[in-house]
Amino acid sequence: MNTTTQKATFAAGCFWGVEAAFRQLPGVIDAISGYTGGRTENPTYKEVCSDRTGHAEAVEVTFDPSVVSYDTLLDAFWKMHDPTQVNRQGPDVGSQYRSAVFTYSDEQLQAARASRDRAQAQFAKRIVTEIVPATTFYPAEAYHQRYFERHGVACHISL
Repeated sequence: MNTTTQKATFAAGCFWGVEAAFRQLPGVIDAISGYTGGRTENPTYKEVCSDRTGHAEAVEVTFDPSVVSYDTLLDAFWKMHDPTQVNRQGPDVGSQYRSAVFTYSDEQLQAARASRDRAQAQFAKRIVTEIVPATTFYPAEAYHQRYFERHGVACHISL
């Protein structure tokens, strides 16, 4: 059986909890913590934390669309963080902690916008999540991968 996979990339604050939350969804094959949306090539965690690279802490999700839809991933994304906060989640502050959906196609772009509009009814404040075309995704250092699984710490996300 030949499985076709797709990618989706989300930023919702500290990537440890976001990665762990997506890993729990059936149909998600992999979730990798990393950096995207900025100007610096091959940024390090220290550089991204300086809030000078333009990158967001993000999670690249590889999924099987025959098991889990992109809309289901979007629904999970809106529930795992507060998309009404500008450049912060919980105690983490800076543009690297912004809320964003990075899209890989026109279909993902339209789906993300429609999903955002549906999700808005769940929030008293306006959703400020960026919905932008995906750029190069840089995997974070090895010690950030599967952090929750190894340490039981997941930032602001409740699992």
